[in-house]
Amino acid sequence: MRQIEAWLGTDTADVRADWQISLLAHHTYLAWLAGELLGFADMTTTGYLDRLFVSANHQSEGIATKLLVALEQVVPAGLYTTESSITARPFFEAQGYRVVKRNVVVRDGIELINFTMTKYA
Repeated sequence: MRQIEAWLGTDTADVRADWQISLLAHHTYLAWLAGELLGFADMTTTGYLDRLFVSANHQSEGIATKLLVALEQVVPAGLYTTESSITARPFFEAQGYRVVKRNVVVRDGIELINFTMTKYA
């Protein structure tokens, strides 16, 4: 739980404003069903996938794949890049992404491991 809190940041008005600015600056897609937000993803115009999230209640339903494919179709980049968590790494590998390097990021004193991954269009 502490890792999730460190990744998200403290739930403050400033953090929410930063997320809002970032999501509005990127191509951002949401997945909804019957008024329930199932997931979201956002990508820069240069092909950097900043965030991809699917609710724990809707994992393994193809939502992440649909969000990613939709973003890759709307952003014509020659190279797509993301910073993947350990748990998301197999998903991205299945989508054709390859690990470029392993990273250790420290947020709020918590070490988080992720992977820089790329995919050529």
